[in-house]
Amino acid sequence: MVMKLSELTAYLESLAPLAYQEDYDNCGLIVGYPDMEITQALVSLDCTEAVVDEAISSGCQVIISHHPIVFKGLKNFNGKTYVQRVVQKAIKNDIAIYAIHTNLDHIATGVNARICETLGLTNCRILAPKTSLLKKLVTFVPVSHAEAVRIALFGAGAGHIGNYSDCSFNTEGTGTFKADENTQPFVGEIDQVQNEPETRIETIYPINLESKVLKALFTEHPYEEVAYDLYPVTNPYGNVGSGMVGELTEPMDETSFLQMVKHKMKADVIRYTNLRNKPVKTVAVCGGSGSFLLKQAIGARADVFITADFKYHEFFDAEEKLVIADIGHFESEQFTQNLLVEIINKKFVNFAVRLTGVSTNPIKYLI
Repeated sequence: MVMKLSELTAYLESLAPLAYQEDYDNCGLIVGYPDMEITQALVSLDCTEAVVDEAISSGCQVIISHHPIVFKGLKNFNGKTYVQRVVQKAIKNDIAIYAIHTNLDHIATGVNARICETLGLTNCRILAPKTSLLKKLVTFVPVSHAEAVRIALFGAGAGHIGNYSDCSFNTEGTGTFKADENTQPFVGEIDQVQNEPETRIETIYPINLESKVLKALFTEHPYEEVAYDLYPVTNPYGNVGSGMVGELTEPMDETSFLQMVKHKMKADVIRYTNLRNKPVKTVAVCGGSGSFLLKQAIGARADVFITADFKYHEFFDAEEKLVIADIGHFESEQFTQNLLVEIINKKFVNFAVRLTGVSTNPIKYLI
């Protein structure tokens, strides 16, 4: 199957919008052109020189990696660092590099959901929902066209609150306007004040869908000039955020649970805090560096918090309110590669997508 790179990236961004990434991150197309033709993709956790070499030898035109190869601006390209060499080699061999990092971390079906699935957790939810990802649209529509406008807005992705869809609030009132000689009013006469029965429609939408929602509004609304307001909404967005928390189907003792985690997450070692001699039922997880979520994990009454990159003094912050289980950064995110392969294969059934055979974990353990 041959397709434009933009087809693949547009689909990935429809699932994990770039607007969901952290400010420090650099998700999206890092090397390459949206309109380049691709027939194969290579998926990896990191983009290293060895991964680029693998893409070259296997005939892949794009590398989809979880971690961006470039986080900060590059001031020169003299090959002194591995980042520069990776970018140079990719450009020289016409290989695109695309990163899907914290935006994939933050969606309810992303990195942390895969960890929960691997560990057999149920009743999973976002641990720390993000805020300021929603807006409210208010518009005023002739009563006769209110239903059509609502349907168009909902079809564009507006009106979702939790597991409910087609959500809106509607009030009836009277709109007034006077058309001048340069207009073609839907109702009323030129230079005459028109009093029109209208419906005020209020609905909510994710900020990444704003252009789509507004396009639907302008297309379906009958007025020549559409009256509408946009308001920022700071409510937590329960479908997007950091970490997840779920429950085991049956409680386990702490030692058996940690052994299970070590096995299922393919971790060579687990660093953990004092055991509390209490059964494990509720488990919080965060792929990658998750120490910033410790308070939220405690607040969720988690018995164990599984993540990576805890510093020495941060382990004390558990204060025996839960058990911190640091399984390693690579180990906590390694199944992200499989998740991406499945996502791409499900959408593009005839497109060749490969899972890297290179282990990019830079950390080794002497067991």
